[in-house]
Amino acid sequence: MNAAQQYLLDSYRAAQRGEAAPPAPGVHTVRTAREITQWRRFLAVVAGRQPAAALLRGALGPVRPRRSAAPRGGGRLTP
Repeated sequence: MNAAQQYLLDSYRAAQRGEAAPPAPGVHTVRTAREITQWRRFLAVVAGRQPAAALLRGALGPVRPRRSAAPRGGGRLTP
């Protein structure tokens, strides 16, 4: 049974019992991933290490600003 089928079954059961429907699959995925990242950063700081993002920035060196996406030639159309 995949996540969509389980969601439909849980929604049906909740409707039969008069309960609130469960959240749809994938609704909290981004929030959960962000919380896991924050937790790992916290653990790194508590252990006396730098968070992974800071190590990666240090290894890559300074980041150059991106070039603008303006069209070349001033944006004029030539016949």
